[in-house]
Amino acid sequence: MWNVIIPIITLIVGLIVGFLVGVFYLRSQMTRMQNNPEMLQKMAKQMGYNMNKQQLNKAQQMLQQQQNSKNRRK
Repeated sequence: MWNVIIPIITLIVGLIVGFLVGVFYLRSQMTRMQNNPEMLQKMAKQMGYNMNKQQLNKAQQMLQQQQNSKNRRK
């Protein structure tokens, strides 16, 4: 019986920990992109978009607004 329960519990704990690590990593990458326009442009190219300077500035402003609104909620 324990041969079935322990792997299931381990799987659930692993999924939860993996999700939390992924969220933390994604948040840290988003804050880096907010300060680094080259990194933001690189991500856009990987997704198939070419951004000019105006679009790049708009994306940075949107990221900063999201960050500011999250900081106000805390």
